[in-house]
Amino acid sequence: MVNASEQKFCHLLKSRGPQTASQAGAVLSITMAGAQQNLVKLAVAGLFEAEERKHGRGRPQRYWRLTDSGHGRFPDRHSDLTLELLQATGAVFGDDGMERLIRHRETATLAVYCDALNSCRGLKARAKALAELRAREGYMAEWSETKPGKYLLMENHYPICAAASLYQGFCRSELEIFQDVLGPGARVERTDHILAGARRCAYRISRN
Repeated sequence: MVNASEQKFCHLLKSRGPQTASQAGAVLSITMAGAQQNLVKLAVAGLFEAEERKHGRGRPQRYWRLTDSGHGRFPDRHSDLTLELLQATGAVFGDDGMERLIRHRETATLAVYCDALNSCRGLKARAKALAELRAREGYMAEWSETKPGKYLLMENHYPICAAASLYQGFCRSELEIFQDVLGPGARVERTDHILAGARRCAYRISRN
């Protein structure tokens, strides 16, 4: 059983990626030794694993990252029943039926997002509001301004990963939703994709 303190380490590695004991301790305001103790304990529990990275001429540094079991502590809101229903839909109605289902979800989601962003003025405000929406939906979303007029939307968790693994039309649809809700003056590019092996999904947002 992982306690509240150890859960903070799980959340840290999920949201920020691999960390050294020193980095983790600094973020969580504890000593490096205390961080190391928790990291090792979570590795013994099968939630973390370590890798050595060499930087320049110095000694390699040990970075800790989540294992598959660690990632599994962040629940997928799509139950086994939902996946079974998707598989049944594909089997009964074929690819055309699945495409209609995905488009229906896209239309409904876009309506909700557009309503939420209706009062936002400017691309920066819209990107911020979109990240907040996605965070509330369980995507552990964050955003940052990388340069004036350029933004990065990062999603550290993908709640619909199981469904998207079966039908990648869901991923395509979400990219189109972002493009539509941010407006014709925006350009959205996916730079990292969990289904392609990245630790998170990330989108570069800029003006056309």
